[in-house]
Parts: sequence; C-alpha cells; structure tokens
Amino acid sequence: MKDSTTDPIGQNLIKVISNVCFSVFVFSVLIITVIAITYQPPDPWESSRALTRVFTQVENATFKVDNSVLRTGEDVASSPIEAPAGVFTLVPITEAIIEKSEENLSNETLKSGCEDVNVVNCSDPRVLFTIERFNLKTFKSIAFLDYRTPVNGSKPNECDVAWRFRNKKERSWRKYRDFRRFKIGFTDDCSYKVVHAGRWHSGVNARRPRIRVNSTRTSTRAKIAPPVIDEEINDTIPIMGSDSDFKNGRYLYYSRGGDYCKGMNQYMWSFLCALGEAQYLNRTFVMDLSICLASSHTSSHKDEEGKDFRFYFDFEHLKETASIVEEGDFHKDWRKWNKAHKKKISVRKVKDYKVSPDQLLKDKSTIIWRQFDAPEPENYWYRVCEGPSAKYIQRPWHAVWKSKRLMNIVTEISGSMDWDFDAVHVVRGEKAQNKALWPHLDADTSPDSLVTKLQGIITPWRNLYVATNEPYYNYFDKLRSHYKVHLLDDYNYLWSNTSEWYNETTQLNGGSPVEFDGYMRVEVDTEVLYRAKSRVETFYNLTKDCKDGINTC
Repeated sequence: MKDSTTDPIGQNLIKVISNVCFSVFVFSVLIITVIAITYQPPDPWESSRALTRVFTQVENATFKVDNSVLRTGEDVASSPIEAPAGVFTLVPITEAIIEKSEENLSNETLKSGCEDVNVVNCSDPRVLFTIERFNLKTFKSIAFLDYRTPVNGSKPNECDVAWRFRNKKERSWRKYRDFRRFKIGFTDDCSYKVVHAGRWHSGVNARRPRIRVNSTRTSTRAKIAPPVIDEEINDTIPIMGSDSDFKNGRYLYYSRGGDYCKGMNQYMWSFLCALGEAQYLNRTFVMDLSICLASSHTSSHKDEEGKDFRFYFDFEHLKETASIVEEGDFHKDWRKWNKAHKKKISVRKVKDYKVSPDQLLKDKSTIIWRQFDAPEPENYWYRVCEGPSAKYIQRPWHAVWKSKRLMNIVTEISGSMDWDFDAVHVVRGEKAQNKALWPHLDADTSPDSLVTKLQGIITPWRNLYVATNEPYYNYFDKLRSHYKVHLLDDYNYLWSNTSEWYNETTQLNGGSPVEFDGYMRVEVDTEVLYRAKSRVETFYNLTKDCKDGINTC
C-alpha cells in the first residue's frame, strides 16, 4: 500500500524551493534597479584627463619637481601614429611581399647551377630576398620598410646592403637607417644563404652619400668632421609670407612667464596649454624657440638660457600638426607692417590668466597678446587651462615628439646590441642619499645587491643596458662578471665632435657647439630602456622603497 504521507512532504519541499528561488530573483531585480538608479555615466572629459595624468600629476598651481624624462605623444599612442597628409609612408616588408617579388622574377633572371661558389653576384635579386628573410627571422622587433640594391663588400662572397626601418615599439612613423655586411654562401641546391651577418653599420659600401655643407670658416681648434645633414630632418623655421598674409592672419602670443627656467615637464605642460588655446581659438601660435634648461640638468648646476627647442623635440612634426610662427620673424613682420601702414595691427592685451579662452573666442583682433606680469604662481602659462577652461582646452600631446637627432642616437645604441638586450633602470643620486624618504634605496642598489637580484631575473651573459643617474662609471663593474654591460657613456662617440649629432646641432646653433646636456642623457637613456626585451625597474623590482618617498606607494 502506498504511504500517503510522502506526497505532502514532497509538495512542501517543492514549495520551499520555489519560494527561495523567487526570493533570489526578486532580490536580484532589486539590486539591478538600485544600480540603474544610482549609476552615474562616465564623464565625457574623463578620457582626456586620464591621458593628461599619464604625463603629469599636476592637480593645482603647485608643480612638483620631476627630473624624469618627459613622455611625449609617441609614447602613449596605442597603435602606430599615422603620417600627416602629404607624407609618403612605406608598408613593412613581410614574407608574403618577398614571395610576391620572387614570383615577379622572370626565368631569365634565375641562375642555373653553381657556376662559381666563391663569387657572389650581389645584384642578383635573390641575394636581397635571402637577406630580407634573414632579417625578418633575426630581428623580430624591427619593421623593415625598404632596401637598397646590395653592393659588393670587401671580399668576393660579401655583400653590403642598406635599409630603412622602424622599431615596432616606437609609435611614430619616422624611419631610421642601417647598413650591414653579409657573408653569402650556397645551399646544396645552389640557393643563396646568409653565412654571417655583420654588426650595426658594418656595410660601409652601402652607406648613402652624405649631404655636406660648404663652410669657409677656419679655426685653430682641432679638426672635426665636416658638417653633414640628415636629409630626413626638416626643422627650418617656416616663412611668414607677404605683408597681406601677415595682416590677414590671426595670432595668439604669450609673453614669457614664470615657467621659464622651470623643469622640462612644467615647460611642456604650459607650452601645450598655450598651443591648445591657440587651436581652440583657431589662431596661429607665436612660438619662442628659446628654452631655459633648469639647473637639475646642466653641468654648471645653474639654469642655462638659450637652448633651442629643436635640440630636444621634433620641430618638423610640430610644424605639420599645429599652426605656429617663430617669435623673431613675427616681431619683424609686425614692425614692418606698422612702419609701412598708417592703420596699425589690432592688438588685444590680456593681463590676467582669469580671462578665459571662451571669452576670447569671438575677438576679431589680429593679435591676442597674453601677458604674464604677475608674481609666481600667477604668471604660469598653464593657469590659463585650469578650472572651467580644462573642459574645452585640449592639450595636443600628439604634436610633440622627441628630437629625431636624439632618437637617431637611441637607434644607434639599440642597433649596436642587435636589438637583443635586457635593461635595468638604477636610480641613485640624491634619492639614494636621502635616507629619510628612501631608507633602503642606497643599500638595495649597491653593487653586491644588484648582482644578487639581477641573477635571479636576467639570464647570464646577456647584453645588459644600465640606464642610471649614477655618476661613477665603474660603479657597475661587478655586473661585468655576469653580463655584457652597456652604459650610456660607452657610446659617447655618438655625440663627440666627430659625430653626426654634433655636426647637425652645431649648424642649428649658428656654428657654436652644443653640449650633450643632462636632459638629453636622460632622454636617450630612457628610450633605450624602453626598447629592451625585458626591463627591471628600481622601484617595485630592486627596492621596496616608494618612488616618491616613504608612505607614497
């Protein structure tokens, strides 16, 4: 006989489960409803503020001193930056492109049999294909853009070849050059193969002819290399044009403010505020190319005026992405117009940064002249972009790239290690001496400590680039027993008085030599560090001290 008590128990169990599930459902709906009511959509300006915070942590008019290298537009681009209109760019060479080129060869071009294995015809297209494949396999971090036809090396089985390339870690569209010597051999089926590849810039016969500048100057100084020009750099000052062009233009002019002789980060923070306002007002910005380098980056330990913007940043790229005119030419044309015409150029002088860009938007004056005569910090340019103005003035970070001349040095250093190196960033200097803010830094970056810690991170006998502010060259000698150590000073020939950098900057500076100063050193050091296959940082890797001092992590 069936037990009549089992049915009510089963039914009750089902009801309990149903009630629990329904309660969970109702509770979930309630939570979602509350979230929907209280949810605040993202601030549409937040993305720009987030980008701004990448470059600096400025929150108010008190600017924190930062001696690190300024991050520029190419550092934060998520993908390679497109070239501006009118600039021809090259598609990176791939295996598919090589195969397509091989298919296009006629049968008459192909050699049948190994007629002479001791002599290589460097002009044979298959030699270039072989070298292209070798480079693709060997240098995976490089995008190869184009090659010149190989030429004979110093021996019958050697070929020199030059190419242009871009490092995949660099987000700009700029191109660099290398030329190497290859020893070519034959496989069993008489195909070409690379037996040995030379190092950076070893293929001297393939080096392009240099453009030399005629100079009639004589000097009692030691002989230096004749001036040469990198024809891919065009940082000439743009010409204003005719009087009518000047009169019809609209300009934004900033007088020199309290930012002058401050750190490079504050300089650029203010400069891009001014450039952003000019773009907002649809005006040409009047630019002072003279920079005052702060004492923290000078060998004299004093502020040094008269530095050229073009020593540190890519003026060609700036000209292509922003409307600018050089201050000296601007003043000449302004005086010329006022002298030749009864009707003077209209000028609106703005004496207070509190006059917002929005208030100037409809102004018809030819020149809007912001003057910064108040005491610090009221005379900082970047004050213009604070408060409500920050909502509509966008700093054009994309317009500022690092100097191509300095990046050429970065490329030379990285290329000399065949792009196959690791790096460690060792911060010492004043921070290592300040035990109050960085109690462990000095000990954690001592020679013995560095050897112990790096042995657990970097494979022995790898190329190890040490980016550092430690002034003593031999400080890292103990690492040389375990790694192939490279320091920036190992490459000082790249800015010596026989270098391309020296020749080009001397010409840019009106014939006066330019010092390879502390900021340039930091800039090059940092960029080489970024190109390493693996990177070890001082803070968070070598020491538990916080980057900005105790209790700031």
